[in-house]
Amino acid sequence: MSKRVPIGQAREWLRHELGWGQRPLAALGVDEVWLRFVRFGSQRFDVASVPDADGLLCQYGTYAFDGPPVFLLDFVRQFEVCDASGEHDHYLQLHCELRYEPVRQLRALGHFESWFFHGADEELDSWVEELRLHGFWRIVRTFPPMGIRVYQEQV
Repeated sequence: MSKRVPIGQAREWLRHELGWGQRPLAALGVDEVWLRFVRFGSQRFDVASVPDADGLLCQYGTYAFDGPPVFLLDFVRQFEVCDASGEHDHYLQLHCELRYEPVRQLRALGHFESWFFHGADEELDSWVEELRLHGFWRIVRTFPPMGIRVYQEQV
């Protein structure tokens, strides 16, 4: 088995996968961002030996967290971080967030979330295929994102 990447390097790994600094991320389009995020999601990291220690999340909805409402399509990688005794300490989340004008068609999608966890019964390819068939893609593709933000947070 190959050596796994430390989770401390995950943010740079995601930025590299997205081609950070090579061209504006919004120029990639939602399909290309998703493809690159899934490639990042397939990379295994050195995580705690607990269930659900390494997960992927696809979520969307209209929110006003830090100003006027926006429609957010958020791809997240979540790692569970344990303390020295192996107990849960916190989660580290890496977000690749696409922001859209909250037009009627996007607001009408409501809210959605779907999780995948490495080591669970489902395979990553099956989760990706299930999401590919979800109807929101057809609608989101018709609108250009206002911007794409990549950030990390501890929760």
